Amino acid sequence: MRSSLPYVSIGLPVYNGERFLVQTLDSLLAQTFENLELIISDNASTDRTQEICQDYAAKDRRIRYYRNDQNLGAARNYNCVFELSTGRYFKWAAHDDLCAPVLIERCVEVLDSEPSVVICYARTSIIDEHGRHQRDYDDLMDLRSPKPHERFRDYLFRRTGMCNPIFGVIRASELRKTSLIGSYIWSDGVLLGELILRGKIYELPERLLYRRCHPEQGSRANPTRSALAAWYDPANRKRFVWPIKWRYFFERVDCVRRVPLSWHERTRCYLYMMNKALAKISPRLSSKPY
Repeated sequence: MRSSLPYVSIGLPVYNGERFLVQTLDSLLAQTFENLELIISDNASTDRTQEICQDYAAKDRRIRYYRNDQNLGAARNYNCVFELSTGRYFKWAAHDDLCAPVLIERCVEVLDSEPSVVICYARTSIIDEHGRHQRDYDDLMDLRSPKPHERFRDYLFRRTGMCNPIFGVIRASELRKTSLIGSYIWSDGVLLGELILRGKIYELPERLLYRRCHPEQGSRANPTRSALAAWYDPANRKRFVWPIKWRYFFERVDCVRRVPLSWHERTRCYLYMMNKALAKISPRLSSKPY
């Protein structure tokens, strides 16, 4: 028998999201899996976001709405919604994306039946600001090898551009062991790498997540490295911002160090990282990763 606590927590960080927020809230509250809570953390929005969230919270007791006194940056706001969660499983939801009604139900079925799976996510379609289908997108992150170094190798040498598994349903007990979203560019990709070392990634064959691409989203609205770094964390405006690839490399090294792995597994992961780094410098210096 399931506890009285929500089985799944959905965390929705938002800043000035009035344009798409209603559609997103409707898609999350229409999930066929109803034993959930929706945690909203408003990053001091200046538009109608607060009004919209308070209106929805008054109508649905599954919603908990919080508002920051000042903009903490995207990274801290993403982490806030997880830290406030109580569910066995957790899902981040972007304020402008849409989910098919069965998304969470299908993910929970997998996580309940496969204890070694740490993330279950669905294949993705890209929609525009008007909700029109643009194209299908495949992460190729169905990583179910029982060996952590093999999963990590495949993660390193495959495209992770949109990092969609991070918007899947995640085993909260494993996510709690990580350093969560860092205050640097592409930190969600590093988090994904750490979770891959902690368990398997299961990709549902159905396209049940609709990622919205539009001019107002984080990376498009902040096209320079310094602007994007400040979007992650406003304190970065006063800090030296490391070149992204170097920061990414050293953060990956740190996540391999943190995860409890055998000497053999850890060494293989470091070798794959060196191989990838050498391939960036000169393809002749690296060997085939497999």
